[in-house]
Amino acid sequence: MSNVNTLNETHDLALKSWVGSANQTNSDFPIQNLPFAIFRRSGSSEEFRGGVAIGDQVVDLAAVDEKALFLGEAATAAKACSQPTLNNFMGMGVAYASALRLALSRALREGADKSLESCLIAQSDVEFDLPATIGDYTDFYTSVHHATSVGKLFRPDNPLLPNYKWVPIGYHGRSSSIGVSGQTFHRPVGQTKAPDAEAPSLGPCKRLDYELELGIYIGQGNEMGDAIKLDDSDNHVFGFCLFNDWSARDIQAWEYQPLGPFLAKNFASTVSPWIVTLEAMAPFRTPWTRDAADPQPLPYLESGANREQGAFDIKLEVLIQTEKMRVENQQDKSVSLSNFSYSYWTVAQMVAHHTVNGCNLKPGDFLGSGTQSGPDYEESGSLLELSRGGKESIDLGNGESRTFLNDGDTVVLKGWCKKEGAARIGFGEVRSTVLPAKI
Repeated sequence: MSNVNTLNETHDLALKSWVGSANQTNSDFPIQNLPFAIFRRSGSSEEFRGGVAIGDQVVDLAAVDEKALFLGEAATAAKACSQPTLNNFMGMGVAYASALRLALSRALREGADKSLESCLIAQSDVEFDLPATIGDYTDFYTSVHHATSVGKLFRPDNPLLPNYKWVPIGYHGRSSSIGVSGQTFHRPVGQTKAPDAEAPSLGPCKRLDYELELGIYIGQGNEMGDAIKLDDSDNHVFGFCLFNDWSARDIQAWEYQPLGPFLAKNFASTVSPWIVTLEAMAPFRTPWTRDAADPQPLPYLESGANREQGAFDIKLEVLIQTEKMRVENQQDKSVSLSNFSYSYWTVAQMVAHHTVNGCNLKPGDFLGSGTQSGPDYEESGSLLELSRGGKESIDLGNGESRTFLNDGDTVVLKGWCKKEGAARIGFGEVRSTVLPAKI
C-alpha cells in the first residue's frame, strides 16, 4: 500500500493552529484533519469552489490560488480546487493532495505568518454543494452483522446467502439523487404488497428507513480493462464521508427479488459535505481479520498489507430529531453507535473487486459501504434492525417512539476517530429531513 498510510509531520499530536477554534477539545476539524469541501457564502451568487475546514473556519482555496500563496504541486492543486467541483483535483492523484495538505498544515500552524488569514470564512456563513460530480455510485453490503440480521427478517431459514463471504456484494445505485447535508426529500411512492393481499397497490412508503454508511470517493481512476490491485487501491481512493442511503423497506420487500434494489433506494441519498482524506486517516488504520472458520479471501482480495492495516477505526452515530423536538428545543436523540472497523470487507477489497473485471472508475465516483451495524443490538445501523422488522418501538425519550420514520423527522449521522497518541478528527455531520409524499 502507498505512502498515504505513513504517519508524517501533518499527523503530529503536538501541532496546534493559530486558528484558535481548531484547538478546542473534540473539534472535528483540528489541524491534523484538513478535510475538503465545495462551498460559497450562504445566499450569495458566488461561484462554488473548494475549501478546507480548520476549526470553525473554511480556507477559501480559490483565494489561496488568487494570492499565489503556495508553490509547486501545492499551487497546482490549489488552482484545481478553485473550480466548482473537486473532480479534477481528485484525479490528479495522491501526491498533489498530499502536497496541498502539507502546505496548508504548515501555513496554519502556530508560529506561521498567518498569510492565510485573509482567506478564512466562518463555516456559519457558508453553504455547501456536492464536493464532486458523482458520475457513478455503487453501494456495497460490507457489514456481516447487518446482512445477517436483515437476512433473518426476509429469509428466516437462509439469512446469509452463500456468496456473501466470498464476494464483496454491491449494486449500482442512482447518483442523480445524491444530495449534500441539508437535503430534504419527499416520502417515496411505490408499489407494495401486503402478505394477505391478492395484488400490490401504489401509495406512499410506510416503512421509511435510514442507513448508516461510510462514503468513499474515488480519486485517480483506472483505464477500462485494467484492474486495480489490492495493494494499489490507496492510490485511487481520495477520502471518506458520512453517507445516509435512505431506504423504503416495504417497497424493497416487494421489488428486490430477483434483481435487487430499485425504487426502494433511488429516491434520495445524502452525503456529509466534508471529505476526510485517506492521508488524514493514517493514524486510525487497524488490522483486518477474517474468522478462521469462514472462507478466506481469494488471492486478488488478500495481502499482508490489507491484513495489517486494511481496516479503519471510525466511530459512527445515528441521531433522530422529530418536529416535536425542534418545537420544544430538545436535543437530537442518539439511537445507535457503531464502528466501521466491524466491516467484513475493507475499502481496498471493495475497490479491487469493483475493478477485477476491468470496470473503469473515474475521479468522483462514489462507493457506499453498506449499512454499518456492529455485533450488538445497540450498534444497529438501521431502524429495520432496531425495531426488529417493525415489531418493537424505539423510545425517543420525550414521549415519542418510532418503528420507522415519520414525515418531518430529521436524521443526523456523525462520525469521528479517536485514540491514544493521535489527534481526534471528525467528519462533521450529515443531516436530512423527510417531507410528506407528493400524491
